[in-house]
Amino acid sequence: MKKVFLLLLVSSACFAQEVKRKLVWEENFNKKELNEKEWNFELGDGCPNLCGFGNNERQIYTKTNHSFEDGNLVIEARKEGSKYTSTKITTKGKKDFKYGRIEARAKLPVGQGIWPAFWMLGANIDQIHWPKAGEIDILEYIGRDPGMVYTTLHTQDSHGNTINTKRTPYPNIEEGYHVFAIEWTKDKMDFFVDKTLVYTFNPTVKNEDTWPFDKPFYIIVNVAVGGNFGGPEVDDKIFPQKYYVDYIRVYQ
Repeated sequence: MKKVFLLLLVSSACFAQEVKRKLVWEENFNKKELNEKEWNFELGDGCPNLCGFGNNERQIYTKTNHSFEDGNLVIEARKEGSKYTSTKITTKGKKDFKYGRIEARAKLPVGQGIWPAFWMLGANIDQIHWPKAGEIDILEYIGRDPGMVYTTLHTQDSHGNTINTKRTPYPNIEEGYHVFAIEWTKDKMDFFVDKTLVYTFNPTVKNEDTWPFDKPFYIIVNVAVGGNFGGPEVDDKIFPQKYYVDYIRVYQ
């Protein structure tokens, strides 16, 4: 009886904690066009300041590689002649968040060379630059490594390299929709795929070089092609590929 009572107390405490978390922002992509009061399009190939976006990526971002279908944002990566095109959107300067649960429900594109992501950058990146501003990769998937999900943090301490990362086997990740999320507090960051905890980042020493995650970050959604991480080889036969994003939600 004592054990049952303790379990009930734990369950009640967990339930109370969940109830306290409120939905503070959501994007359901249920309009016919992107809400540019909250979103920006990032256009081009990064040149002249950061060609290939620092990763030798091969895509050019446009305003014409996306659509809205059945309450989904659909980003379509295409091969058009000798060029690859795609779409990238951000909430930079319009919506940023510090702490909470940040999640997206999405269905991934697949194939050699494809690289969809759901991620965040420090809102002060223009002032202190990358990687000091920090980067949170809630989801990265690369077509050259099927059945795997990547969750990563970039900091000044890691010199931008992916030492704070987890490559998680998820055999059915290419099938249907999945929820990709972080639960972020002042002390640690937990990464989830669906209801599975896949990675926890909790450095013992927290300073501006190891833990730049004590300030607001903005959201990014995109599909890259090729690049250092996506892989130098791209299978042109896979195109077009579609990345479906059902919703993005932030709870605090």
